[in-house]
Formats: sequence, C-alpha cells, structure tokens
Amino acid sequence: MRRDISRLVAFAQGNLERAAQSIADHPSPHIGIVCGFFVRHAEPPSPETDGLNGMGQLAAGFIEAGIPVTVITDAPCAKAVWAVTGVLPGRVALEVVSVDSDAVRSLRGRLESAEQPLTHLIAIERCSLGADGRAHREHGWDISDDTAPLDYLFEDDGWSSPWTTIGIGDGGNEIGMGLLPREIVEEDIPNGALVAARTGADHLIVSGVANWGAYGLLGAVASLRPDLAPCLLKHFHAQSEHDVLTAAVTIGQAIDDSRVDRLGQLQMTIDRLPLDDHVEIIKSITAVLSQSS
Repeated sequence: MRRDISRLVAFAQGNLERAAQSIADHPSPHIGIVCGFFVRHAEPPSPETDGLNGMGQLAAGFIEAGIPVTVITDAPCAKAVWAVTGVLPGRVALEVVSVDSDAVRSLRGRLESAEQPLTHLIAIERCSLGADGRAHREHGWDISDDTAPLDYLFEDDGWSSPWTTIGIGDGGNEIGMGLLPREIVEEDIPNGALVAARTGADHLIVSGVANWGAYGLLGAVASLRPDLAPCLLKHFHAQSEHDVLTAAVTIGQAIDDSRVDRLGQLQMTIDRLPLDDHVEIIKSITAVLSQSS
C-alpha cells in the first residue's frame, strides 16, 4: 500500500500563506529550524537527505535578509546538519542535543531565556512522537533510541510555546502533523495508526517532498516582502541546491532510498528523486514569483 497525502494536503490548505505572513509581518524575526531524520537501517547509519536542503535554502535566504537563524538537531544527525551549515552564505547558531527529553527541555529553557529569543520555530521532515510516546519510521519501526524528542520545543504538558511553530512534512509522522484529524493519517498512510504524529504546530505545510514545503515557504515570504525578496532568493537556485546536497552527502554522509528490503545509501537524491527534479521545483517557484512581481 502506498501512502496517499491528498487529504493531508487538502486539510493544510491556507497554512502556507498564514505561516509566511507570520514571518513577513514580524518586525524582528529570529528563525529556528529543526531538521534531521536519522536512519539506522542504512550504509552508513545516517540522517536522510530530505529536510537538509530545505533547511539550507531557508537559512541561506534568511541570512542574506539579515534575519538571524538558529538550526537545531540531535547528535545522530549532527554531522550532516553541520555539513550543510558549512556551505551557507553566513553564520547560523547550531544547537545539538543528545537523545533524551531532559536535554531537549534544557535547550528549550536556554532558548526561552536567550537575549534574542526565537520568534518562529520550523520543523522540516523531523520525526514526531506518536500516540504511544515513541517515534516511528513510516514502516512502523521504533526509532526512539536514535531520535531526540524535539517535539518538546513545540508542545509539552504544562508548557506553551512562546514562538510561532511551523511543521513541514510529507508522510504523516513528522512534527506538525499532529494538527491533522487522526483518522486521515490512519486511513491514508500505511501503518498510520502507529506512526501518526501527535505533535502539532500553529501552521502545517504538507508537500510531496518535505524540502519542497520549505521552498514554498521561502517563496511565500519573498512574495509578501518584495523589499526583502532579492536577498531572500539570492541563493535560491540550482547551484546552491547542488552545493547543499553535495555537502550533506559527501561530508555529512546523508543517505537516501532506505526501505524495509534495502539499506539506504550515500547518493545525490532526495526521496529517491534526482537533483534535477528538485531544481525544477525551485525554478517553478521563482517563475511564479517573477510573474507576480
């Protein structure tokens, strides 16, 4: 059974615009980006490529626009995320936590009390806790031992997020997808009853590949802020997409194409699609922005 995300996409209609508006309207945004989806069932065990290019494109645009960025991941994903930050056009703060809830809540306290606290927190292809309190891959595998519950930066009992939260995903088990009616994921996603995310967000963006949702968000902010658009889109092109993926794979050892019957491999693909397909999405977004300007 293949997953069908059409109802997930339909439910999330309008969220992209609202998420972008919340950033565009803020007088002094500070953007946090959570990414990294670790796959033990791979050669070598590494995070997958999806989410990394989305972080890279968003971070590059915001940096050029003078908006501070903090990137957040956990120890198993640290090398790949760090590799991507190394090819960005400027500095980002990088926070890496160990795989336990105390570390996440400790980081949350530091982020809240920072001199310049976050205003927005965006999760891109980051596995959420499920109804059983455990994190699961789409096959139903329990990956909690490899995944910090960064959910607690979005939702937690007795705590309310001081920043606007945005979740971007493509499969029903990512942070943000808890906003969906549970029956949609259970009925349309294989193993949905087990893997369905319990963690929601203020805004949910659903796309065929999670990175594409991040690209759409960057384009939407640029559309709403034409004064910042040249900076936001300065690195939104094929060469940047290539550089980010190259760093993720060759330095960070990010993998792709991990299935039940096949170990993920080091390869220049994202969700089994070649780089050119992802570049075409970028070109399509920039074409729409050119027509509307």
